[in-house]
Amino acid sequence: MSARRTGVPRRGALRAAAGALVTGAFAPGCAPDGTPPPDGTPPHADRAPAARPNKERAGSGHKAHGAARPAPAPRRFPGHPVQIEHGPADRPRVALTFHGRGDPALAVAVLAEAERAGARLTVLAVGSWLDEYPGMARRILDGGHDLGNHTQSHLDINALDERRAYEEITGCARRLRRLTGSIGTWFRPSRARRATPLVTELARRAGYPQVLSYGVDSLDFTSPGTAAVTRKVAGELRNGSVVSLHFGYRDTVAALPLLLTEIRRRRMRAVTATELLT
Repeated sequence: MSARRTGVPRRGALRAAAGALVTGAFAPGCAPDGTPPPDGTPPHADRAPAARPNKERAGSGHKAHGAARPAPAPRRFPGHPVQIEHGPADRPRVALTFHGRGDPALAVAVLAEAERAGARLTVLAVGSWLDEYPGMARRILDGGHDLGNHTQSHLDINALDERRAYEEITGCARRLRRLTGSIGTWFRPSRARRATPLVTELARRAGYPQVLSYGVDSLDFTSPGTAAVTRKVAGELRNGSVVSLHFGYRDTVAALPLLLTEIRRRRMRAVTATELLT
């Protein structure tokens, strides 16, 4: 498996996004096995956002038409487990879910590519990322995507004590509410595929009746190359699949058009997690 990074398609869109945003450093992905991120930072390190004298407040230069879409609140989906890993297998729909942190220019490139293809994503944002790039919350919602909570600091939430774990969940929820009027549609644990019973209960207490897990792990945070990301997801994709992907990795940006083409070829639709379960 090649570790070489591949180029990003539609470089013009990426350059335009980069020009409209303050570029951030690559951030660690959700590596439950402890795989280090590309920059060598230990996967469980709590990295504070770098100080910037002039933080970008607008988000991306994306221009919404009309009033901003209101942020939906969490809801309960009867008939589905508390921890959701997949949707109904009898409908040709899949949910591409993104862990939200990292270079915002790459995030905007992902969103724009999805929108060109008529796809809708689910973004689980890290609170510290929203602190650094607050305009990304509205950019995500204005594109018709779901926006949820991926904890405040992206620590190993299952390893924290009750007080700190609850602070991680509610800290991100407060930022989402301040930026969008809602705590977000979903909660996903950080550094883990599934939440422990304690974290599941804390999420419920914070207002999230169900936890969004996933059944297909792209492993894009290991930077295996565009072809490897595409093969991994395409090989496991089924009706109802919930796929884990990450902002902040060039392999992911390059793989997304190929994945969307494959989804269309199979006569599936890429929808938000909310749409998948509705």
